[in-house]
Amino acid sequence: MLADPRLREARPGVAPADAWADGHAPARSTPQGRNVDVLDTRRVSFDPYAPYGPVIESTMRIATWNVWGRYGSGHELRQAGLEATLAKAAPDVICLAEAWRHDGSDQPARIARRLGLPYHYFVGDWQQEGWVSGIGLICRWPMSEPQRLSLQAEDGTGDGQVLHVTVTGDRGPIQLFGVMLDYPLHASAIRQEQVRHLVGFISQVVARRDLVIVCGDFNADPDSDEIRMLTGRAATASPGMVFYDSWEVAGDGSPGYTWSNANPLAAAGLLPDRRLDYIFSAWPRRGGAGHPVSCQLLGQRPHDQEQLSDHYGVIADLRY
Repeated sequence: MLADPRLREARPGVAPADAWADGHAPARSTPQGRNVDVLDTRRVSFDPYAPYGPVIESTMRIATWNVWGRYGSGHELRQAGLEATLAKAAPDVICLAEAWRHDGSDQPARIARRLGLPYHYFVGDWQQEGWVSGIGLICRWPMSEPQRLSLQAEDGTGDGQVLHVTVTGDRGPIQLFGVMLDYPLHASAIRQEQVRHLVGFISQVVARRDLVIVCGDFNADPDSDEIRMLTGRAATASPGMVFYDSWEVAGDGSPGYTWSNANPLAAAGLLPDRRLDYIFSAWPRRGGAGHPVSCQLLGQRPHDQEQLSDHYGVIADLRY
């Protein structure tokens, strides 16, 4: 179960640890007088029973959902159901893949209005029949102007994208990245290159000490090479850049399929059950910031009921 939202109110800040919980070892002087970062556990002084320092107890709640645009004749009913589901879940931050803009209105704005969240963006230019598809971000706290990057392979193939904002949260900045990678089953090589570009972009625009959250529709299973590059099970795309997978750390132990044949909208694709949607948070951070403490699926409905999307959403509570 996700924690009661009332337990997620701001609490007094915690003192930073003296350990290398931000990914760097303490600096020491060389014989030439220069300070260098070393990762020599024989020389690092920290409490092995509290390597992150005092652990942060407060959390923030984030949801990610591929909401399937305005496809199908029942998209307005789906929209109402999406709003009701998200309102009940009460996230602080929402990332929408395949969000829509139509006739002067956009989906993030509608959801933000229903949830009483004051900040929202829609960014996209994928033209559909009478509407535009893109990425939506909705937030309780102010967000910087979004920065968008296309994610392609070296030969120009691929149609992924990432949207970055800095969230000015009440307990420190949050670097938020909303992601969509290519979808074909055979496109793993393209997605691997997209992940390399994604991680390179993250490395360029954020400080290593900030809370970094990367979420969206990655169109890849947890054991795929592209996801293993993010979780440290394969060579990372950038030295030291590795992420918690919220479902793996704090899910209920089930496969957590977000593309499920229990959903008639997904079953029509004749594909296997898959976990394609993720909430990643960079590791390590002082106080355990970003560590997932709970994670569950959103939008699961009985087979004979109106479905909200062809994907299920994911929602997680992260230490913050």
